[in-house]
Amino acid sequence: MGMPSKIVDNAGDLEQELAWFRRILETRFKSHFGDEPGNGSALDAPPDLSESRSEYAAFLRRHQPSVAERLAIVLGLVPHLRPQLLDVFFTRNSAIDRRFTEFGGVQSKADGELAPTAETLAFLLGGNDLAIRFSVQDLFGPRHYFARHSILSLAPTAGEDVPPMKAPLRISEDVLSLFTTGEPRRPGFGVGFPAQYIETMLTWEDVVLHPATRKHIDDIQTWIEHGETLMEGWGMAPKLRPGYRSLFYGPPGTGKTMVACLLARSTGRDVYKVDISLVMSKYIGETEKNLGKVFDQAEHKGWILFFDEADALFGKRSETKDAHDRYANQEIAFLLQRIETFDGISILASNLRENLDDAFARRFESIIYFPMPRPEERLRLWRQGFSTKASFDRSVDLEKIAREHVLSGGQIMNAIRYVSLQSLKDNGRQLTQDDLLYAIRRELAKEGKSG
Repeated sequence: MGMPSKIVDNAGDLEQELAWFRRILETRFKSHFGDEPGNGSALDAPPDLSESRSEYAAFLRRHQPSVAERLAIVLGLVPHLRPQLLDVFFTRNSAIDRRFTEFGGVQSKADGELAPTAETLAFLLGGNDLAIRFSVQDLFGPRHYFARHSILSLAPTAGEDVPPMKAPLRISEDVLSLFTTGEPRRPGFGVGFPAQYIETMLTWEDVVLHPATRKHIDDIQTWIEHGETLMEGWGMAPKLRPGYRSLFYGPPGTGKTMVACLLARSTGRDVYKVDISLVMSKYIGETEKNLGKVFDQAEHKGWILFFDEADALFGKRSETKDAHDRYANQEIAFLLQRIETFDGISILASNLRENLDDAFARRFESIIYFPMPRPEERLRLWRQGFSTKASFDRSVDLEKIAREHVLSGGQIMNAIRYVSLQSLKDNGRQLTQDDLLYAIRRELAKEGKSG
């Protein structure tokens, strides 16, 4: 069975990193126990992976880590890739019959393996050098890219209150998956993460939008492509809010969800559709908690969060008449705060702009209207919506249908789906004008309208 090239490339590079780690480990132990002169502070140069095609090497090129940062990353990977390399840290101090405290690390109660800590990293970098120990703390500060991009963290066991340097060093599951399989891990949809990954196989050429709508969408694309440079490269992070917020409003079926998917696909992002039914709760505090699960996992990943029918969550605040109103308004205030500090892209979709609380509207970077398609746009939707294998008899007049029947893009595609299936059921017979008109009447009937 052929192995995917991403896995092979990552494995080859990580083998080199593990060999580098082993050399540093051996040098540090020899120096610490006096088997070699010097304090071992001069670390071996890491492997040159500048020409490698692996996802791991691409990460190194993107972040340009220092030797200390790179060793921290490898140390975070070792328990998952080659845990036996850490067994040497179980060496006991015969004078007191216990492990050497200066090695750091926490022994797992479940399997007995060693979880390295920041102290372990400090020991590898400089033995008992206090200056190096202090500098290690900077690697795990909130402004370091380890934290900002959810790469590496110090994660104490739940319920334990330990100094940061003694907390286990954890590499994020997303990064671990990227460095091993070559693909980032996507969280599973459910109560623990009430948002579903969505995607499309279409391209911008397949979508028919009003020119003004398309122009506003280009502004979001510009942010996705250049926002990080603006915030970090131009030093605007202290002056501007993180992330980007946009409101998509307009009738159902006009392409709001599709555009969110296309923005993700064209810029290499993931888009998650938040399931409002799983987020909202009648119990006090539960809605905030459920939405917090989404924002906490999405932070620092560049994801697009798409809130369909957003007015259910972000609707207008009511006049405070009782405790229920007060808690409902507190919920909206919490949502406002979370969406304002989220560093990814938030897209709220609603049929009517007026349905959203004014406090949200003021904080959108863009508000984009998705109107019903005009006749010329409806004609494009009809023409490009059918399979090339569909056939039509002479009665079909798509121009007349587009001119006389006001339908959204979603309704047109539903009609095309219906008549195409009817054609297949009848051995691929040619479609007639009456077939199309009947399908249109079916769509309009769903809304109580006549065709």
